[in-house]
Amino acid sequence: MAGNPVDPLQTLSAALAVPADSKEQADILATLRESLEAHPNPIPILCTTLIKTVSSAGDSLLKRWVLDLLHFAISRSNLSNEVRTQLASQSVETLAILLHDLNARTVKVSIQCLTTVYPLLFRSLCTNRTLRQQWDVLSQCKARILEFIWSPTASTGVKVSAIKFMQRVIIVQTRGISDPRLQNKNDPNISNVPVDHPFLPGPTLEAEGMKLLESVITMLYTSQNPELLSAILHSWSNLVKQRPALVQLVVSSLSSWTPAALSGLPAQSVKSVEKAVRILLIHISRGPHGSSFGAQINEALSLQVARMERASTEEKARKAALAASATEVSKKRPSSTPAEHPSDAKRMRVDVDIAGNASAAFLASFDFTTLPISLITDLIVANLQAFTEPALLELACLLGPPVSRTPQPAPPTPEATPTPGPSAEPIVKDEPVDPLQMDMDEEEMEYEPDRLNMELSGDETVAEEETIPADLPEALTIDLTDSTLLGPKELTDVERNALMRGSVGRIWDGAEELKVDSAVASQWPGTSPTDMWMLLIVRMVTRVAHLDGDPSSASEDGGDGETKVDFYSRQDNLRQTLCDYIMADFPSRLRLVTTWMNEEWYNDRIRMTDDPHWRPNYELWLNQVVSTYQTVLEGKPEGKPDGRDKAFARFLLDLPSVPPDVLGLLRDLSVDPDKMHVGFTSLREFVLERPSLRAEALQVLLELTTHPDPVTRRAAINTVRRWVPGIEPMDSMIRDFALQILRRLQKRPPKEAPRVIDEQAGAGDENMEDGQLPSEDLLQTPYLQEEIELPARKAHVLQHVELLFALSVKIPEFLDEIFTAYGQMELTVQEAIQDLITALIKSLGSSNGKLLTLMRTCPPGSESLALRVLTIFTEHGRPSAQLVALVKGLISDRDLDARFLIPIIAEMDKPDILKYLPRIVSILNGQQEPKNLVRSVFSSVVTTPPQTFGSVSSNLPRVRQSELLTPAELMVLLHEAEKEIGLKSAIEAIGVCFSMTDVFRSEILAVVMQQIVDEPVLPVLFLRTVIQAVTTYRTLVGFVSTTLLSRLITKKIWQNPHLWEGFIRCAKVIAPASFGALLQLPKEQLRELVDKQPSLKSGLREYVTKRAGNKARVAGFLDIFGEDDDASPVAPATPDVVMSSVPA
Repeated sequence: MAGNPVDPLQTLSAALAVPADSKEQADILATLRESLEAHPNPIPILCTTLIKTVSSAGDSLLKRWVLDLLHFAISRSNLSNEVRTQLASQSVETLAILLHDLNARTVKVSIQCLTTVYPLLFRSLCTNRTLRQQWDVLSQCKARILEFIWSPTASTGVKVSAIKFMQRVIIVQTRGISDPRLQNKNDPNISNVPVDHPFLPGPTLEAEGMKLLESVITMLYTSQNPELLSAILHSWSNLVKQRPALVQLVVSSLSSWTPAALSGLPAQSVKSVEKAVRILLIHISRGPHGSSFGAQINEALSLQVARMERASTEEKARKAALAASATEVSKKRPSSTPAEHPSDAKRMRVDVDIAGNASAAFLASFDFTTLPISLITDLIVANLQAFTEPALLELACLLGPPVSRTPQPAPPTPEATPTPGPSAEPIVKDEPVDPLQMDMDEEEMEYEPDRLNMELSGDETVAEEETIPADLPEALTIDLTDSTLLGPKELTDVERNALMRGSVGRIWDGAEELKVDSAVASQWPGTSPTDMWMLLIVRMVTRVAHLDGDPSSASEDGGDGETKVDFYSRQDNLRQTLCDYIMADFPSRLRLVTTWMNEEWYNDRIRMTDDPHWRPNYELWLNQVVSTYQTVLEGKPEGKPDGRDKAFARFLLDLPSVPPDVLGLLRDLSVDPDKMHVGFTSLREFVLERPSLRAEALQVLLELTTHPDPVTRRAAINTVRRWVPGIEPMDSMIRDFALQILRRLQKRPPKEAPRVIDEQAGAGDENMEDGQLPSEDLLQTPYLQEEIELPARKAHVLQHVELLFALSVKIPEFLDEIFTAYGQMELTVQEAIQDLITALIKSLGSSNGKLLTLMRTCPPGSESLALRVLTIFTEHGRPSAQLVALVKGLISDRDLDARFLIPIIAEMDKPDILKYLPRIVSILNGQQEPKNLVRSVFSSVVTTPPQTFGSVSSNLPRVRQSELLTPAELMVLLHEAEKEIGLKSAIEAIGVCFSMTDVFRSEILAVVMQQIVDEPVLPVLFLRTVIQAVTTYRTLVGFVSTTLLSRLITKKIWQNPHLWEGFIRCAKVIAPASFGALLQLPKEQLRELVDKQPSLKSGLREYVTKRAGNKARVAGFLDIFGEDDDASPVAPATPDVVMSSVPA
């Protein structure tokens, strides 16, 4: 079996198809269990589906099997911890409900499951701070299980399981090994709880764990139940192994223990507990933590040996005294045979009497309520099997009147004894009566209740009057061969109605009596008393007499119109009476209404064969029942589903013929929020159990998956998705429908175009692609518009794709269809799809192979959808290395939008960041959204300056510190790649950097300018950045005027017109600090500068005059600057004015 696993779904379906709780079902489930133990991967899906289904049902073989499978999956299977934790999380609420089950076995297995669930979920909740509700459920389970330990009504099996659970709670809620080298990550303990956890109070839980341990120790000293004590001792072996700090407490408790509380119990039970204590002490002494307690343990073991030997001696003495007492009694008893030769039989009888008296005394004092119910049942059955059937019947007669006995014939009287004649048959009185004939006679007597009652009351006159004398004269014999019976008495309408109502009333009133009298059910279906009285009432209503007794004449002559009206009116009154009776308690009278409808349908068929003018009653009264039920539904509070709704669904399923308007009714019920459970339940049953109506019912459900109301639509989707995949033919029909609805969102060809190629339509239609289907070939439902309105609204698009998205979780191949169709959709439809697909992508996860393949090979036109998938993967977490490699390959192989790089740029190493960052910056276009994206990218790839060491950055943990760019490296990169980026985009990116004042401070900009000025070729935007730096940080003016401008003069900046223009404007911005550097210019360039900026002349002239250096040199400068007294003084330029005038 392990090498050839069975199909779980098929095997489970086979088990459900056979009779419940049968041996065949048990064998199939055993085979499935064996396969699942060898191949446990399907177990989580089966358990999460089945446990909720069987949790509310009564005790059954299937329920026990599912619970045992869940226990195996959580506790003993080789599934990973993550899978077991997820399974525990999904089933904890159901297990909490099962703790209140009436069946002790169910409660016990639920506790055993929760014994493993508690540590699994405790470890998960230590790191998950949002699942407060799950912790509350787990706490409720803990409180409920601990109640069982001290409950006087709980069975021993439940108490033992509860003690094991409590021991596991103690282990979890105490501290583990403090040495980190010896800590086990699979050992959840109170040390794992963070100090600031919102709902796990660490100190409180630890105190509770120690209190529970004290309770266990108290129970060890006070309990009189050996089974509970054994459970405590066996579970302490794990406690001392996983919690070394508690070894001393355990050893002290065991060393001080004595069986004082067990006094009065059998010696064997006390010895069993003593042995358990001894085994545990020896186990501790041999363990790694027992060496320090060796002396204490040895002393306890010595005391225990002496105690056990003393108890053994006392037990032997007690048995000897009992034997001596029995011998003394036997000697004093007189014997009927010579004493010196007692017979073997007498000796045996004495022994038996003694043993019997002892057993009787023991049984009289024994409390049978302490035994498990299952054991008591087995004992009763075993004792009953010891008797033969005649002996059991005799005992039953002695205890009470029998259920059915053969009536004994009364002693014959002379008056009632007929004289035997020549043709009379001999009367046999003493032969046994045939039981079958006896039962038949009793049933026949039921039809003469008056006579039977009189006979039972002892009225002799009736018997005498009805007894036929044997010597009746032959002259009084009546020949009835030619006699004619009188016609029935004509009754008025009132009398007729009273007669019929009385008859029906007596049948109704006698129904319960018939049920009671039928102690043994018939082996033939449909012949029970209940079935017979239902059939009798229904046929009294349906199998009516023909109109005027001659259907042919009535149909040919038309009959009296008034007679016809009266005839049908009387029958309708009877049917209405039956209908009112049924609807008064529909669930309990479901079989009656089903029998009625089947009889009406069959009666219509046979009547229409004889009388073509017969008025059909089936559809008429079916509609009456349905309309009455709708009225009942409208009167129900809040439309809550109940047993009546399930009965109505079963009623519709059992109809012999379902009219089309019934499916219409179910559609209407499904769209009503208060009644939808009735509609969807009935439609689902039609699909599963009525193959003739499967297509129509499934079509209604599929159309409802496009309903505009989200509640109705999701209910329909949840109904149909259970048949995908693998349940044929529903699976294929649902897939085809979902794909055809998706096709409606694709662009459609113009309506005029197909007319041109009408002649070639036959050949052309076969070659049309999905996106080129004409409008008339697209699937239409009552809830969708003929054509989607543009711009598309998200709600309209969701009507088309929600079913397909739900199916894609189970069938990832549908993602191919979505991506292919996406490229053929209008832009606003694509935007809606990008938003709506978020939940689907999150549920699939970034490790889904199909999604990663699609992103690598996305069809043309679906790139924006692939980008949306990438964004969803990275918006709340780090992209995986596999995802980063995939996007890098995409960028290399295909000319994709630079936005693909934004989610993963922070996960790249520095060479890749330097390579791809210019491409990201190039998306800047003056709009705010791209600017925000670039700012976020800069924040994620740039490290903070050293001065801010110690502050927290949300981006630093994403990559190693050595893989980030420094602010200076980023600014230099933007200048060096200005041609690749584009000057306008580069200017905007540099502006973004200047806006990040916490990163790009003055000292960072000084380093940037120093590094760029040393380059052999200066970037075009360099002087613009310098001007922006000195206008932002005035502290940089000294550095620029004394160092930077001088370096630029030595590099002959005037040879580059763009940079020269920037130089002149920079000198004006920082004047007069720039005058010293300007005097280093050659005279021609200085003259050009003052000609372009006349406002600098006066300042330079004053600066040269004050210095009063070499007179000849001063004269030369004054000749350049002139004597223009009217020149306006240098005015400080604002940053906005300067930047607007600097050439880009």
